Amino acid sequence: MTMDTILECKSITVSYGRKIRALKELSLKVGQGEIVALVGANGAGKSTFLKSVSGLHKLESGEILFEGK
Repeated sequence: MTMDTILECKSITVSYGRKIRALKELSLKVGQGEIVALVGANGAGKSTFLKSVSGLHKLESGEILFEGK
C-alpha cells in the first residue's frame, strides 16, 4: 500500500540575518493519515519550521509542497 504525500519539504534552509541559521537543508515527507510530532531542545528550529510551512517565514533555499503544489 502506498501513501499519498500531503506535505513535502525539500532541503529547506531558513536563516535569521547572516549569523543564525535556524534550519539547514531540512527534508521531510508526511503521508496522508500520518501523525507527526516535532521534538527538540529550545532553539532547535521547531517553531521556525512550522512558521515556514505556514508561509510566515521566507525560505532561504529549498521548496515546500502541499499536496504536490
